[in-house]
Amino acid sequence: MLSLFLIACCIFIAMALLTGVVLYPILTRRTPVQERLGKIADEKTKAASLVAEVPQWQETLGRVGESLPIKPKERSQYTKTLQAAGLKKEILPLFLGSKILLAAVLPCLYAIFYALPKGDLLKPTSILYMAALAIVGFLAPSFWLTHKVEKRKIEIFHTLPDVLDLLTICVEAGLGLDGALVKTCDSPQFKGNPLADEIKVASMETRAGKPRTAALKDMGERTMVDDVKQFVTMLIQTERFGTSLGVALRVHSDSLRTKRRQIAEEAAAKTAIKMLFPLAFLIFPALMVVILGPAFFKFQEVFK
Repeated sequence: MLSLFLIACCIFIAMALLTGVVLYPILTRRTPVQERLGKIADEKTKAASLVAEVPQWQETLGRVGESLPIKPKERSQYTKTLQAAGLKKEILPLFLGSKILLAAVLPCLYAIFYALPKGDLLKPTSILYMAALAIVGFLAPSFWLTHKVEKRKIEIFHTLPDVLDLLTICVEAGLGLDGALVKTCDSPQFKGNPLADEIKVASMETRAGKPRTAALKDMGERTMVDDVKQFVTMLIQTERFGTSLGVALRVHSDSLRTKRRQIAEEAAAKTAIKMLFPLAFLIFPALMVVILGPAFFKFQEVFK
């Protein structure tokens, strides 16, 4: 009885929404005079703004995310992770709101499209499934963010030696460190690269008056890549002690290339072990069927 009542309510709400969608353009239609007056009023009231307007759904989702009670330590960790993924820290409320939204939407979808038609909404298994979907929906944005961070860190690690080579060429050609960093960022080779974007942000902060040491340290903290932090430490020590910047960059680039080659050799050495299970459980049985299949039929004909 309860399931029939819920189905009737869902049908009524769906029909009401469909009717509203059909009648809305007719009821809100304006005359040509009203449209012209509206355009003139919009042009007069339009104000110049340096910041793009945020869509209404993002504002609503951000308010929902701000209502989520989290500790300051967790909020700081979320902010660092968002920056490491190449996102702005200002979207933290939006990220938290997406967690709440998915945690609410996935169980509702399960209840509407699966549990209600079968009449199993109040059964313990359905309640358990909805609770599991709520947990999955709440954790899914965090898993996506972690995957994005790891992918970005790998891309930065593989790009760093090439960036150091170009920096070395610029420094040995007579450019200063700031000019070399700007020249590296503007290179078409690194267009859209996350490391070049981070270097560009550090250069812009330095131009705005922030100390170069602090800007470079912030860049290392944003990327959360140990090799970038070592690169920043090398630049700071070179500037402090007055050693040759070109030699330091060349040595650091060679060490990073050696490390990258060692990682590739380690991954190649693990290939034989990783191929063991597919060979044993997928390829070897198929070969046995092809090789022993004809012999099996021959033995069957002999013993008939």
